[in-house]
Amino acid sequence: MRHILILLAGIVATVLSTTFADATMRITSDRGGRIIDYAERFLQARASGEQVVIDGACLSACTLVVGMLPRDQVCVTPKAVLGFHAAWRPTANGGKTASQAATQVMMEVYPPELRSWIGRRGGLTSRLILLEGRELAAIVPTCGTATSVATGTIRDPRVLRSDPSRATFDAQQAQ
Repeated sequence: MRHILILLAGIVATVLSTTFADATMRITSDRGGRIIDYAERFLQARASGEQVVIDGACLSACTLVVGMLPRDQVCVTPKAVLGFHAAWRPTANGGKTASQAATQVMMEVYPPELRSWIGRRGGLTSRLILLEGRELAAIVPTCGTATSVATGTIRDPRVLRSDPSRATFDAQQAQ
């Protein structure tokens, strides 16, 4: 756990020394991936002030966006769906093993109302739980209009459409 926090601190230092143009990241179909990859991208967005619009599926590590960015920097459309499950990493024989440390770090990143919502559904387990509609809008601000959502969109393939073969929480490198 300490190694994860040290690694995240290093990423923050790197990100804060970099500037980005104001833009909008639009998440439409993201199956997730390695936690550290998402942490890096969302820290960059936070530092640059980049707006993030969730306009479709945002699953697994993608959901860190709602905890890593200020409320005024992220919003959801009516098509948004967040999907949560416990962190895991691949084993040497091709299986999966739970990562309690990475799962705990994720829970600590989420805002309190999201942690409560997850807790009421049994916590983060291997089972995917979905947050959408009114429940989602009660936790994450809704976006203004469809026109503003489409304007100035940047499609970042590292975040928006991750490689389905990487749709895992690989916390092994972060430990």
